[in-house]
Amino acid sequence: QVQLVESGGGLVQAGGSLRLSCAASGLIFAPYHMGWFRQAPGSEREIVAGIYSWSGGITYYADSVKGRFAISRDNAKRMVYLQMNSLKSEDSAVYSCAAANQWNQLLSGAVTYWGKGTPVTVSS
Repeated sequence: QVQLVESGGGLVQAGGSLRLSCAASGLIFAPYHMGWFRQAPGSEREIVAGIYSWSGGITYYADSVKGRFAISRDNAKRMVYLQMNSLKSEDSAVYSCAAANQWNQLLSGAVTYWGKGTPVTVSS
């Protein structure tokens, strides 16, 4: 059974930092493209960042987080991370980890596996 389990969310003041982690199990991790999505109340889910399979040499960031967020992966540990700096109140959302077989599927949200999410609240 495939599981993606997120951790690291919480309450942080504006300007602060958080590091989200996603632990994958039940799948051969390295070949999957991995990503982070977020959904705020009343809003559609949106992709925040994506990282290519294997070495992760290609990354994607939503314009709203470029220069502030960084995605990384550790294939040996089957982990993907999202370092979030200079957080803003508009970053508040539930952040979910996702795995996809194809890069365009990840970017479009048509992913293969989803985690349940971890909430992030940024107070202003």
